[in-house]
Amino acid sequence: MNKAKMLIMKPKVTGVSFPSPVRCGGSPGGRGGCEAAAGLEVRPCGMYVQKRTKDTKPCVPNITVKVKYGSYFHEVTLSSQASFGELKKMLAGKFGLNPQDQKLMFKEKERDSKAFLDVVGVKDGSKIVLIEDELSKERRILESRRNAKMERASNDIAAIRLEVNKLAKQVASIESTVKSGKIVEELVLLSLTESLMIQLIKLDGISADGEIKLQRRMQVRRAQKYIEILDSLKPMNSDILNKPRQENLHEQSKPGNFDPRNNSERVVITTKWETF
Repeated sequence: MNKAKMLIMKPKVTGVSFPSPVRCGGSPGGRGGCEAAAGLEVRPCGMYVQKRTKDTKPCVPNITVKVKYGSYFHEVTLSSQASFGELKKMLAGKFGLNPQDQKLMFKEKERDSKAFLDVVGVKDGSKIVLIEDELSKERRILESRRNAKMERASNDIAAIRLEVNKLAKQVASIESTVKSGKIVEELVLLSLTESLMIQLIKLDGISADGEIKLQRRMQVRRAQKYIEILDSLKPMNSDILNKPRQENLHEQSKPGNFDPRNNSERVVITTKWETF
């Protein structure tokens, strides 16, 4: 037989029957009719299977397990395919235990929160033992305290940063004044330096790690920089203050500007007369 004819020949299927579709009109198998039987759909291969819809959900039975905590028993109803983590969340409201502080024992073995009930063999009526994990509780408390401490440190540094920003504006204003040749009262320079030193003392009392430590170091460097600027302005401000005195002395030392009151050699007047 010709090979081409063998390839195009279709085998006859015998002994297999398919349910006849319920047609609402039109020719058999036509597009205008109801091509699928009630509750069935046609696959591309021509097979009839149960019709699926978007609302179709797998039927998952609920089970009731008995949880023992100390001398108390509590029944919990949940999906058989739920995880032990979901069960811990349900028990948290009943016994007041944080899910992280719970250890669930099934068949004398601790079960991971990600494990599923049906996979490990939990069935309706199974018993599960709940134990409080003291070590996990202590770790969680320490972590909570550490986070609270870091938050306080962050807030303190933020407040110091705002104060340093205000002082920085005053330093810039004084620097501009002094460099323009105007006098600034020395008390103002001392007061501003003292305010910056107070911020440094506050920063030194903050203990922090990681990112908070870097923020503290940055504010320390800023405060130190502004103190150094003020220290450099003090001699400049002093020179401006003493400049009028130096000019006055220079004028007095010029010829023709002799003032007997400024002469160091005083004329002594006496009543003792010399007898000739």
